[in-house]
Amino acid sequence: MKEKVTAGTIVRTVVLALALVNQCLSMAGHSPLPIQDEQVEVIVTNTWTVVAALLAWWKNNSFTQAALEGDTVKDRLKGKEG
Repeated sequence: MKEKVTAGTIVRTVVLALALVNQCLSMAGHSPLPIQDEQVEVIVTNTWTVVAALLAWWKNNSFTQAALEGDTVKDRLKGKEG
């Protein structure tokens, strides 16, 4: 049976991608967030990137078919039938 990538994995990856794009724009001198004070913008941007990165990769994000099948085996061994 072919396994599917979970919605949570996709959402965490998209949030991380948006945070990284925001960070790159900020480093390039563009202000993607409408904040006037530069120091506050840097703090918000860096915090968002760190939080997004931690949330995105805290969980096991399986994209390949082999990884998805491995998750199924792991869950079965732990007694979590899905």
